[in-house]
Amino acid sequence: MSQTPFPADTSARPRYLPIAEHGLIGDLRSVALVGSNGTIDWYCSPSFDSPSVFAAVLDAERGGCFELAAAVPARTKQFYFPDTNVLITRFFTEEGVGEVQDFMPVAADDRQSGEAVRHRLIRRVVCVRGNVPFRALVAPRFDYGAAPHTVRDADGTLLFESPDLALALTATVAVECDGRDARAEFKLGEGETAVFALDQAGTALAPRGCAHAEAEQEFNATVAYWRRWLHQSRYRGRWREMVHRSALTLKLLTYAPTGAIVAAPTTSLPEQLGGERNWDYRYVWVRDAAFAVYALLRLGFSGEAEAFMRFLTTHISPGDGAASGPLQIMYGIDGRTDLPERELPHLEGHQGSAPVRVGNAAADQLQLDIYGALIDSVYLFDKWAQPISSAQWDDVTHLVEWVCAHWDQPDEGVWETRGGRKNFLYSRLMCWVAVERAIRLANRRGLPAELLRWRQTRDAIYRRIMDRGWSARRNAFVQHEDGDVLDASLLMMPLAKFIAPTDPKWLSTLDALTEELVSDSLVYRYDPRVSPDGLRGDEGTFSICSFWYVEALVRAGRVDEARLAFEKMLTYANHLGLYAEEIGRTGEQQGNFPQAFTHLSLISAAFNLDRALG
Repeated sequence: MSQTPFPADTSARPRYLPIAEHGLIGDLRSVALVGSNGTIDWYCSPSFDSPSVFAAVLDAERGGCFELAAAVPARTKQFYFPDTNVLITRFFTEEGVGEVQDFMPVAADDRQSGEAVRHRLIRRVVCVRGNVPFRALVAPRFDYGAAPHTVRDADGTLLFESPDLALALTATVAVECDGRDARAEFKLGEGETAVFALDQAGTALAPRGCAHAEAEQEFNATVAYWRRWLHQSRYRGRWREMVHRSALTLKLLTYAPTGAIVAAPTTSLPEQLGGERNWDYRYVWVRDAAFAVYALLRLGFSGEAEAFMRFLTTHISPGDGAASGPLQIMYGIDGRTDLPERELPHLEGHQGSAPVRVGNAAADQLQLDIYGALIDSVYLFDKWAQPISSAQWDDVTHLVEWVCAHWDQPDEGVWETRGGRKNFLYSRLMCWVAVERAIRLANRRGLPAELLRWRQTRDAIYRRIMDRGWSARRNAFVQHEDGDVLDASLLMMPLAKFIAPTDPKWLSTLDALTEELVSDSLVYRYDPRVSPDGLRGDEGTFSICSFWYVEALVRAGRVDEARLAFEKMLTYANHLGLYAEEIGRTGEQQGNFPQAFTHLSLISAAFNLDRALG
């Protein structure tokens, strides 16, 4: 749990909470980040990739926020209502104890179209002991703080109206409006409650008040939904609490209408304070596909795996031969391919870390590894869930034929570098995976395939990696051909079953990675000083690589080492068990938050380590 002092004087508050001092709530269409001080400072409506309404995490003054907190000095603690995504923030004051219960009700049919769903954010305040004064400030700033808005009272409902979006605020306490923002000050005695509800207005479902009884009903229904969903989990291993929190987080990052899973629900949270490595992650990366299907199926969430596969096969079918190949590396949550990147110069960035970007130009890069990730996910789904269709196999064969013709090109690589294309080993490895898994699938199912050409290509890729991806000087496999740079993506070599986890060449590579890129179980992707990536500044350790490292140790038979590394990694989670993309030098979370890839790799590492321990 987090304990945070919270001064009564708003001017004395820190302008920015650390990234890790947040919890996450959502309704399978969008999410909100709730700070440990009770402030919502990130929320996009009505969907993950919509413009923000609250973005104080990116600009304390211009971003907008929804404060709801004790009006006197208080210590705060934050936790999730057990086995749910309902977030509780508690305030401990000299006069009493109060709490804010934050949640977003999930539509009864969570695949209902977005137009027919009530996008609702409910904040219920409860005084549990003594008497506690509270204050609220609702200060939306539409379109990333760029669009003006007005406020008017419509029969007790405050309507915040901008050119493209309107939100309706209802409350069970008196709220004052100054023409731009809404404020409230109230005091609750023991057992008393107050409710604030923020609804999307102007949809088929008209906004309505949220009285105490309805808030109670919505709370109970939301709790029941999450517990019913989590009950499907088959994981009974040693790290059940962390694995289940990761599963609940992944579900929050799912866009129910299409089954898409976003890489993270935020944009431009910096990989280094003051640096320029700030990207928009509110999209679907093909690279996540195999990891998502693997983790979800291992835990027993076959419905989510099926929905994600349906998204992949519906929206990510081979294209018409664009410069970046038949697949893009990422897609919008609705399958769109146009994700233009632009900067928002009016926002200062988290703790002054500009630029703030929306959209992602990496969508146009050539990254050959995505073909292995996608075909591996199809292979796993066919093996563990249900047989793929003939049309899906047609798509797979189209992709494999393209890989056979293009695998030996230089590309931007798994880390989306902007320093020029290279012959990255990881790209070769995943091209090998693409062809090898397709051969397995064809053989197991008796499906038509150009097996002779596929086997020749598979073997050619293998020999190329072994001949030109190996550095005799380093006694290790290296980041790209004809170089000596180490790279944590090499940890996937035994995980992808390319090389035996006890092969002498692999064990010497693992030792080299441990010596150069591992720091107290934390793993750096690579050293940008010896492998320039076209961007200024350093970065933290990459949490997905740290969990890959655990798995590589497990498979190499170094189980005690793996367990210690895994337990250390768990200490770097935030107070709620959430991870951003990276971990900084002093243990702080960096980058977009929370990160799906990190939680996927945590599940995989926990599953395989637990199995090795017996």
